[in-house]
Amino acid sequence: MAIRRRFIQAMVEKLLAENKITKAPVPLSKVVKNAGVRISEGVLEGNLSGFLYRDTEQSVIGVNTEHAQVRQNFTIAHELGHFLLHDQETLHVDHEFRVRLRSDASSQGTDEAEREANFFAASLLMPLNFIAADFQGREYLDLLDDDFLHDLARKYGVSTQALVNRLKNLGYLQE
Repeated sequence: MAIRRRFIQAMVEKLLAENKITKAPVPLSKVVKNAGVRISEGVLEGNLSGFLYRDTEQSVIGVNTEHAQVRQNFTIAHELGHFLLHDQETLHVDHEFRVRLRSDASSQGTDEAEREANFFAASLLMPLNFIAADFQGREYLDLLDDDFLHDLARKYGVSTQALVNRLKNLGYLQE
């Protein structure tokens, strides 16, 4: 089954409008807070990037502070995607306590919910209309122009690889 790209894109556009966000970088902490979720930063075991803890009182996105800031940004946006898009029960303990751990399937994008969360994160961090504005008037993108890609990635608070993936998905780069 294909992921719900149009639905997710519309959700992201609504979040940006509701939070009055018109330029990069997207203030993730503001978006997360306004969604009713708290961010908890700390050292997480192993290669765990983050988690989503759902509770009727307060939901929390946990993020691994040992990872690069650009990785933390993507993780927070990814987990917010799970919070808004999915009601999965990975682990039940006590009252509506659910933990959503980022797994190997997530980083590889092999599972539909993970692909949706990845698409949500990329769409939120690198909004379509923001990217379109950055490319307005450009006839082409020189892949050897590392400075342009690095500057753009820095502007959006993402890794160069995340930016390249987004540009490919939007059709600005060919495989």
